[in-house]
Amino acid sequence: MKCFVTGASGFIGSNLVQELLARGHRVKALLRPGADERGLQGLKFERIAGDILDRELLPKAMDGCDWCFHVAASYRLWMRNYAPMYAANVTGTRNVLEAAGKAGCRKIVYTSTVGCIGLPQPGRGRVSPATEAEPVAEDQMTNDYKRSKFQAERVAHELFEKAGLPIIIVNPSAPVGPGDVKPTPTGQIIVDFLNRRLPAYLDTGLNWVHVRDVAMGHILAAENGRYGQRYILGHQQGNWTMKETLAALEKITGIPAPRTTIPYWLAVRVAEVSESVAFLTGKPPRAPLAGVRMAKNKMWFDPGKAVRELGLPQTPPEQAFADAVAWFRANGYVKK
Repeated sequence: MKCFVTGASGFIGSNLVQELLARGHRVKALLRPGADERGLQGLKFERIAGDILDRELLPKAMDGCDWCFHVAASYRLWMRNYAPMYAANVTGTRNVLEAAGKAGCRKIVYTSTVGCIGLPQPGRGRVSPATEAEPVAEDQMTNDYKRSKFQAERVAHELFEKAGLPIIIVNPSAPVGPGDVKPTPTGQIIVDFLNRRLPAYLDTGLNWVHVRDVAMGHILAAENGRYGQRYILGHQQGNWTMKETLAALEKITGIPAPRTTIPYWLAVRVAEVSESVAFLTGKPPRAPLAGVRMAKNKMWFDPGKAVRELGLPQTPPEQAFADAVAWFRANGYVKK
């Protein structure tokens, strides 16, 4: 298949390009001028210089493509001005999906996030992982990133229902693994651990998944996904508390894990002060308030639907962390 990929220089996008090429597909990647292409080194694909806000370029760039993967997004937990985030995540999504429809793409895979799925519900002293069917409303979107992605997912549903576009939605949980160039906020946890910059932690939880499984989930969604459906791309055994996560990193690296937990109220106060300083300096805070608020709930999810319907791989989370640690160490993220 000839595949069009947005966000190809990002963590998920670069791994997706690698997996597509490994399976014999041809790739056209939309890359903004100056994009960090370290995750794409050595890969043979067609580069298209441009932006998802360019409505004239997109249909021409997608001409002749069978599949479109819209992975690009602005993923930041703090900005001085969030208008560019909404432009990229909401308007950009409409531009890409409509252009894919005009170009005649047979499958359009839109990358959302588990942040757009209802939160797991606690009961009887435990948290039950959420599925795609968990009820959710926009007032549950506690920060601008989640709110912008929630609005973008609405756009995708609208274009499926009203325009009949062949759209399939995937909702990755917390990917880890090689190629996290920026790194992402989840990758930063590993980098901080390796550099012994995690003296304490919040009592929270995430669903960890190998980034290559997420990349494969996109391809499997194009092959086997049902139009108008969404699929959690996570790991069935990946719902770990932060304490369990740090213990796994200790076992992999030999670095002692922090033993101290931070009270939620204290983390909020520290984040508020950190953001006040950030507004003055322009430098992103180390502890964004949005991240602290998300950590109040255990973000645990059940990817059973993707496993059953798509055949989503289930690489052990321990392997995902080991691969991430090896990559960060090999690429200069760990101070000697």
